[in-house]
Amino acid sequence: MSTRIVKRRLWIAAALVLAGGCSFLGRRVFKQPTVLLQDVRLTGLGITGGNLDVVLRVYNPNGYQLDATRMHYQVMVDTIPVAGGEVTDANRFPGGDTTTVHIPVQFSYAGVGAAGRELAQSGAVNYKVIGDLTVGSPIGSRTFPFTATGRFSTVNARIH
Repeated sequence: MSTRIVKRRLWIAAALVLAGGCSFLGRRVFKQPTVLLQDVRLTGLGITGGNLDVVLRVYNPNGYQLDATRMHYQVMVDTIPVAGGEVTDANRFPGGDTTTVHIPVQFSYAGVGAAGRELAQSGAVNYKVIGDLTVGSPIGSRTFPFTATGRFSTVNARIH
């Protein structure tokens, strides 16, 4: 085997080891942010539906800033999907800090159906927001899932 082929193979092997090491290090250094549901506020009602302000608190445990590039979400009342979508607004999550994120959500009465009946009968419903958040960091982009839950009661309801 020629010296040139041996050198090329050594360079390729070194590049693969380096890439694998960086990937391993990236997984060890990156800590997944925590997403908690702070509140779901009714912001408006109309003839065909309404608007919600879903308020999330995102804690970044890393020692560096994360920049959110995309968030998919689905709002569910019990097991019934009520609304969903994608947010592409840029959000910055400073390292070691908690940031409040507001997600404007539109829903239709047709989509609420059984959940609305339960709310009318019992005065309260359980809800959750599920989705995934994509963040950019010094070690590359990461996407992680989140689930946040709460309970909506007509006793505490007010339009903001």
